[in-house]
Amino acid sequence: MQKISFDDLNGKVCVITGGAGVIGISLVKALVSVGTKVAIVDLNEELAQQVAADISREFHATCIGVKGNVLDKESLEAAKSVINEKLGPIELLINGAGGNSPQATTQVEQMEEADLENLDRTFYGLQMEGFDKVFALNFKGTILPTMVFTRDMLDNRKGSVLNISSMNSYHPLTKIPAYSAAKASVNNFTEWLAVHLAKMGIRVNAVAPGFFITNQNRFLVLDEKTGGYSARGNKIVTNTPMGKFGDPDDLQGATLYLLSDISSFVTGIVIPIDGGFNAYSGV
Repeated sequence: MQKISFDDLNGKVCVITGGAGVIGISLVKALVSVGTKVAIVDLNEELAQQVAADISREFHATCIGVKGNVLDKESLEAAKSVINEKLGPIELLINGAGGNSPQATTQVEQMEEADLENLDRTFYGLQMEGFDKVFALNFKGTILPTMVFTRDMLDNRKGSVLNISSMNSYHPLTKIPAYSAAKASVNNFTEWLAVHLAKMGIRVNAVAPGFFITNQNRFLVLDEKTGGYSARGNKIVTNTPMGKFGDPDDLQGATLYLLSDISSFVTGIVIPIDGGFNAYSGV
């Protein structure tokens, strides 16, 4: 029996979109800690390069920041050329870009009689521009990078793709219909692509984070005046058996597992990382 480790990730090239965000930075740190060479692809080139430089210094690792728009195929192809030149063939991909929009968020959780006087606070006041933005960023922003960055994997007949979904994909939260539906689409696409690419040696999986405080949801779960949890934030914690929001580092183990050859017979799955939220009935 061989020693179980993440040694197979050492020296491999991984692209991560959204790698300059709160969760992305944690995943990049996990990857470089096992010797993976990482390219952070972000629309904000300066931010991506700064994050990459900071992580490179901290871990004495190979990490670069590259400009790329997950909604523009030509931009991604240009990014791939830079990555191939600087790091080599791409063997791993994390689709981490995503987010929500206030335009696709209702102000009330459930409609009541009083809301008939002000439908703008409800489903009827949602803006299609918000839906378009959320679906593009989360769904199309997963499809296009996969089309571009897995080409080297086709050549080598081996690779691993990890999509970042959400527990909202299983149980849609109130107020955020577009985000929940978009992440459900990511789950479906993960399963579809896993089947499509299985005989090419490319595995496709996802992780579904539960509740983490990020730049995208901060306005929903924190009270701006007090700095503590909002009523919604308290409700989430109360219904999470572990009694807290997740820490980005809680995603590191599952991420390395799914990218590594340790999970070589695992494809087409979505792993919940939610502190027990999905298992809890509320009583």
